[in-house]
Amino acid sequence: MSESSEVVAESVAERFRQLYGAAPDGVWAAPGRVNLIGEHTDYNDGFVMPFALPHAVVAAVARRDDGVLRLHSADVDGPVVELTVDALAPESDKRWTAYPAGVVWALREAGHAVTGADVHLASTVPAGAGLSSSAALEVVVALALNDLYGLGLRGWQLARLCQRAENVYVGAPVGIMDQTASACCEAGHALFLDTRDLSQRQIPFDLAAEGMRLLVVDTQVKHSHSEGEYGKRRAGCEKGAALLGVDALRDVPFAGLDAALARLGDEEEVRRLVRHVVTEDARVERVVSLLEAGDTRAIGPVLVEGHASLRDDFRISCPELDLVVDTALASGALGARMTGGGFGGSAIVLAEEADVPAVTKAVEEAFAAAGFKTPRVFEAVPSAGARRVR
Repeated sequence: MSESSEVVAESVAERFRQLYGAAPDGVWAAPGRVNLIGEHTDYNDGFVMPFALPHAVVAAVARRDDGVLRLHSADVDGPVVELTVDALAPESDKRWTAYPAGVVWALREAGHAVTGADVHLASTVPAGAGLSSSAALEVVVALALNDLYGLGLRGWQLARLCQRAENVYVGAPVGIMDQTASACCEAGHALFLDTRDLSQRQIPFDLAAEGMRLLVVDTQVKHSHSEGEYGKRRAGCEKGAALLGVDALRDVPFAGLDAALARLGDEEEVRRLVRHVVTEDARVERVVSLLEAGDTRAIGPVLVEGHASLRDDFRISCPELDLVVDTALASGALGARMTGGGFGGSAIVLAEEADVPAVTKAVEEAFAAAGFKTPRVFEAVPSAGARRVR
């Protein structure tokens, strides 16, 4: 956790004392993530390659045994929200509290006797930037309860429960990538994850040692996964798999893509979605091979291909994201693409260390010239996954 997050941990513990009149049983942190490559493949049983950010959701938590769940966030105006664990029900809460409450519900539905908690949270993960602030919120609560109740669940198991909480309790049809990244990533590595069987490989990813940097450009355009466009894309992918007679688009081989697209006939929208998912899975495998071969700079063009596919086939980019990519490449970046669910959020830019100031300046000037909000630009450093911090 970054130094700033250490400060957050102390302030969260102190605020917990003020809110609840006693010290927390502990403080935990779970990071946001950036996805290097592999977008919208996770709910198609495909491959993804995220890494964790230094930015984290920090939670001070104390166990309760009276069936009461009390929730408070430093990032949301309002008093402590008090709930009864026996009364938790899917899609009954449209507030931010649905995310932590959904985790408690999912744990109890899985047979774990969670009898309540006091929780205070604070986040350094930019909300709505496509960096998985909601998954980090879920994972940090799940990890804290796992420790406090001695549940003995592993990171991938917590991720599954958090995904169920978001799918069923919150009502957002997200895949497994974000929660797994927050729970399982390691510092200095990207996580090569097979979302079908949850097998993982930690791939060394130390750009600084090779004279490169990966920038995150938060466009300040907000998005929400619970809105309809994400669900439409997922439903379209499921339709494509059904029409092709496979369990998931993961099962369409890259070598057989043209034949598969031909079989879809005049289903043009489905054809585009299928083409993106199949080619994106192949891009993930190419990036893994390049990184393992030590040819890191060669991943740049693969990132650009990924953006074109998300823009043209999946159609989830926006003018701000396209402007980041086009401007960064014109200013000498090695590669760039949008990252996250789409319709806003962030783009990533791979650049030589010496080119970072020029690329950053060019993007900021391009946004100003276009009349867009000033973007937030920061370096993405592969960091550790969820952990207890005190």
